[in-house]
Amino acid sequence: MTASGWVFDILLVGTLVWLAVRALAEVKLFKAVVLFIAFGLLVALAWVRLSAPDIALAEAAIGAGITGALLLDAVGHMRGRAEPYPTSPDAEKSSGGDADG
Repeated sequence: MTASGWVFDILLVGTLVWLAVRALAEVKLFKAVVLFIAFGLLVALAWVRLSAPDIALAEAAIGAGITGALLLDAVGHMRGRAEPYPTSPDAEKSSGGDADG
């Protein structure tokens, strides 16, 4: 393997780790789903680099394509609904969720 191949693989792994952490830590659902789709496409690219094009096609079609579309549809159906939990400490105080009184 050439030096440029190693550099590409290291960048690919670093980007995959970064996308995984960002997707899991993201508060906004739409952005988290978009990061998940990008992660799935890069995982497909990783499978191509590992000489497994059949698995790469399945990952791209199912992991990023179908699952991503279903998650985007679910996020679209959730628009306009109340948030299940407060996103900041100030939101909890203003909502009257005080259990003390």
